[in-house]
Formats: sequence, C-alpha cells, structure tokens
Amino acid sequence: MKIIEADFNNPAFLELIRDHLADMYATSPPESVHALGVESLQAENVTVWMVLEGTEVVGCIALKELSPVQGELKSLKTHSRHLHKGIAKTLVRFLLAEGKRRGYQKISLETGVEDYFIPARNYMSGRGLFIQSHLVSTQLILIAAL
Repeated sequence: MKIIEADFNNPAFLELIRDHLADMYATSPPESVHALGVESLQAENVTVWMVLEGTEVVGCIALKELSPVQGELKSLKTHSRHLHKGIAKTLVRFLLAEGKRRGYQKISLETGVEDYFIPARNYMSGRGLFIQSHLVSTQLILIAAL
C-alpha cells in the first residue's frame, strides 16, 4: 500500500470521489452533506492523497486547512472492493501525522448521525483519535488534539 498525492487526471481516482459523493447524498439529508467535489478538492487550502495497491486506486483522504493551527479531515473513502483491509485506518493515521507535521493543534471531522456512519464514528472515538465531540443539527463534529 502506497500513499501519494492525488492525481486529478486519474480516472479511477475521480470515480472514487464520485462514489464518495454519491454515498454521502444517499445517506444524509442534502443540507447535511459537506463532502467536497473534485473542484473543491483542488482548492489551495486542500491537500488530497490517494492510496495505491500496485497501480490500483483503493482509497483517498483529504486535509483542508481551516487555520494555521487547525485542519479538517475530508473525503475519506475506501473502494468497495477493498473494505476491511485497514486502508481507512492507515489513511487516518497518515493524516493525523501530517497535521502534526504541519503544526496543527487539532484536526476536526464532520460526520453524519445516520447509521451508515456508525463504523467510522466507532473507530474514531473508540481509539481515542477524536477526543471531543458535539452534535450540530444532523452532523457530529469530532475533534482530535494533536
């Protein structure tokens, strides 16, 4: 497994982002979807990585800089053929290490309250990665201190 900066010319990566957006709109009320599309992922304050297994794109994650001391985890997605292999866990650890390297004091994550998001919430909070949480409308905001 190799994590590299995302290639926005890679059709498999773009398909993964489209799948992520489709999942978000299928599982959350439209007003609660905060997932970034391809154009937004290319903003100056966003860095995106993809995971390769050989030459196959199997996952992705993004880090959006909110301020010089805070980032936000965005676009965490594992390809459906590669679930339960630890890809998301590896990506989250990678992103937290990158946030620390950048000097961030915290990383936030907005996630849904719907059942679809239970595995992600359990993973994040159950391992102490995100130590503070609060509910805002139809989303849960988790915060990791770095």
